[in-house]
Amino acid sequence: MTTFKTLKPSTLDRDAFVHAFADIYEHSPWVAEKAYDLGQLDELDNVQTLHKRMSDILLSAPHADQLALINAHPDLAGKAAVQGELTASSTNEQAGAGIHQCTAEEFARFTSLNEAYKAKFQFPFIMAVKGSDRHQILASFEQRIHNDAKAEFAEALKQINQIALFRLQQL
Repeated sequence: MTTFKTLKPSTLDRDAFVHAFADIYEHSPWVAEKAYDLGQLDELDNVQTLHKRMSDILLSAPHADQLALINAHPDLAGKAAVQGELTASSTNEQAGAGIHQCTAEEFARFTSLNEAYKAKFQFPFIMAVKGSDRHQILASFEQRIHNDAKAEFAEALKQINQIALFRLQQL
């Protein structure tokens, strides 16, 4: 069981808790709010326990809330990245995967795949990129674009929960 390095969730009041965990799920502080409101905060000093609670909140949320959270994520190597408009977490995650080092051809592939993916699924491609390089990300992109909408929606939620775990492990 892994405890947090920089904070102890059970000692935080609601405002401090939400502030600390608001960006674990991209632009979606409602996940942290619901995690706090469920109580039993002493159990949340463990990274895996808090992650499970937050994951369960996302997976049991109404479809519209899930879709809004998916749509809060930026395109990989997209306009927000180029213009420096990503959250700090997204910037670090994409840089760690070497996305900022794309060749012109790779960037064009990301752009084309982002457009095709969003046209097909009506939400951005989501991948927990930590531990992957840009070549692996492009390969996953090219494979997943052939999924059906239901499978890809479920995969997006799975990837978002993995991103959340990576972010929690940094705290």
